Amino acid sequence: MRRSTRRSAYWVFHYTLIGLFLLFALFPLYWVFKVSVTPNDLLYSEGVKLWPSRFGFDHYASVITHTDFPLFFRNSVIISGFTALFTTLLAAGAGYSFSRFVYRGKFWLVGLMLVTQMFPLVMIIAPIFKLFQPLGLNNSLTGLIIIYTAYNVPFAAFLMQSFFDGIPKDLEEAAMIDGATRFGALRQIILPLTMPGIAATLGFVFTAAWSELLFALMLNTKDSVITFPVGLLNFVSKFAVDFGQMMAAGVLALIPVCIFFFLIQRYLVQGLTAGAVKG
Repeated sequence: MRRSTRRSAYWVFHYTLIGLFLLFALFPLYWVFKVSVTPNDLLYSEGVKLWPSRFGFDHYASVITHTDFPLFFRNSVIISGFTALFTTLLAAGAGYSFSRFVYRGKFWLVGLMLVTQMFPLVMIIAPIFKLFQPLGLNNSLTGLIIIYTAYNVPFAAFLMQSFFDGIPKDLEEAAMIDGATRFGALRQIILPLTMPGIAATLGFVFTAAWSELLFALMLNTKDSVITFPVGLLNFVSKFAVDFGQMMAAGVLALIPVCIFFFLIQRYLVQGLTAGAVKG
């Protein structure tokens, strides 16, 4: 009886902590949605309330029809999608190389990739701007895709290496003994087993590119190539901040991220944990 009581108390405590954590994590998202449906005349007059006395979707209609948010939204989708795709392809090749091969200069190459992650972004903005200017890559979506890919490849490569390290080499060797080439063994055996890692890498890179502000703010100044995070600054004027439209734009910006993670969620949880354990 006493053991059963202790076990019940443990599970109550366990789920209470989980509930408190979820409340802490999700409350800011709830508050963003609450502000987005609160009419302007109630934003400051009602004070702090968990739910407004009157709500509507006027802010969403204004964001979609009277601002350039759809254009900013499209730019961010294009940049984040291509960045995630290119980075994952390059990281998969680099991670496989680091995991399976021993060659001269490998140590220094890995060290160089690590060093690139140690510099603050502010330090490299000016050199990148001067480098991109004669190439015509400033004020372009292509320029942001290139810089996001280059910046995310090192970490993504090490992430993919951890997944390749967790797959025994015996599987490839057995396939090559049966007549498969190394590329054939990689394509038919190794890559299907690393799908959780590929999904985790795609999710990480997509999120990083979707929310990046500094490069997008400094390298792109034309309205036609502005991304969503920079576009949010348009709701901040010299004397006021349109919190209603800003929060509505923020909620709309969550849609592609949620869809993307819904599509890869069958691999994501497994991928985030599998790479941490070898064997």
